[in-house]
Amino acid sequence: MKRRNLLLLACSPLLFTSCLVTKKQYHWSERGRMAALFSRDSLADLLATSRSEADSLTHDKNALMKDTASLNKSLRSYKGLLANSNHENERLNSQNKELNNQLGQNQQTILELQNMIKEQNQRVKALLDNVKNALNGFSSDELTVHEEGGKVYVAMSDKLLFESASANVNEQGKKALGKLSEVLNKQTDIDVFIEGHTDSVPIRTPIFKDNWDLSVIRATSVVRILTDDYQVSPLQIQPCGRGEFRPVADNQTPEGRSRNRRTEIIIAPKLDKLYQMLNEAQ
Repeated sequence: MKRRNLLLLACSPLLFTSCLVTKKQYHWSERGRMAALFSRDSLADLLATSRSEADSLTHDKNALMKDTASLNKSLRSYKGLLANSNHENERLNSQNKELNNQLGQNQQTILELQNMIKEQNQRVKALLDNVKNALNGFSSDELTVHEEGGKVYVAMSDKLLFESASANVNEQGKKALGKLSEVLNKQTDIDVFIEGHTDSVPIRTPIFKDNWDLSVIRATSVVRILTDDYQVSPLQIQPCGRGEFRPVADNQTPEGRSRNRRTEIIIAPKLDKLYQMLNEAQ
C-alpha cells in the first residue's frame, strides 16, 4: 500500500503537466469561442435584417404591382380616349372638308348672284333710259317715268289717255302707247303690268258700277291697244284695276285727285334665272 502511494506521488507531476494547457492556447480558444458567439449573433441580426428587408421589398413589390395594374387600367382608358379622339378628329376633319367645299360653292354662287344682280341693274337702267327717250315728247303733266325696286314705272294721266268717265283710249293716248310699244317690242324677257287707278270720288254709270270697275276696264283698254294695234306680246302683259285704293296724292284737293287718276305701266325684267339660282342655292 505504501508502495502504491509512493508510485502515484511519483507520477503526479507528469499527470498534472499533461492536463494543463498553456496560457496562449487558452487565449486562442477563448478568442475562437467569442468569435463564434459574435458570428452567431451577427448572423441572427443579419437574418432578422434580411427578413425585414425582404418583407419591405415584398410590400414594395405588391404596391408596385398594384400601381402597375392601376397604370395599365389608366393606359387602356387613355388608349380608348385617344382612339375616340382620333375618330372624332377624322369626323371633324371630314366635316370641315365638306363645309369648306360647301363654302366654296356658296361663295361661287354669291359671286354669280352678284354678277347677275349687277347685270339686272344695268338692264333696268338701260330700259329706263330707253323709255324716257321714247316718251321724251310728252310733258310731266301727261306722264312721268321713274325707276323703283328694279322696275320702271310709267304713270300716264287720265287726261292723256281717256275722256272723263270713259275707258276709250284717245288719239293722244294711242300715240304715247305707240312710242312705248317700240321699247316693249325690243324686250323679250320682261313682264308688263297695266294698273288702272282712280281718285276717291264715287262713280256709278250704266257702264261702270264703281271706281274699281272703271280702273279694271281702263287697264284692259290699254292692253288691247298695245297688243292689237302695236303687236306687243299678250304673254308679257297683265292688266289689273286698283280703284281708289292706291293713291299717290291727297284726294282732298283737285290737284291730288288729278294725280291719282292715272294708268301705270310697270315694266319688270324677268327674274327667272335669279329665282332658279336662289332655289338651287338653298
